[in-house]
Amino acid sequence: MNPDDSVVFLLWHATPFRADKFEDHWRPVAAAALDFGASFWALLRSKDDPNDFIQIASFATKLDFERYWYSEEVSEARAEGIGLYQIPVVPQWLRAVDAGRILPDSELETEPQT
Repeated sequence: MNPDDSVVFLLWHATPFRADKFEDHWRPVAAAALDFGASFWALLRSKDDPNDFIQIASFATKLDFERYWYSEEVSEARAEGIGLYQIPVVPQWLRAVDAGRILPDSELETEPQT
């Protein structure tokens, strides 16, 4: 994620005792955001309340997100998942102010030895 990226945030509340099923059902749907132009996605599950999930993805434009959210694949997944999560699910838009990460040694570029 880079500064000024548009990030969509979705808060999911799984139906009690169905959180594991929701996780299994929604994980591939969240990953499909990449097929619609997202540069980053994540599905996070709360350690404090395992019924709560946060889905985030970074899209260049809101239109790209809407192509994902209203696509046949995602619309069908939402319909098939009724009963696994509480509605409504309302997308919230954020702007990345800043972001960072530490690269593992294996990802660092090294200069060739001469």
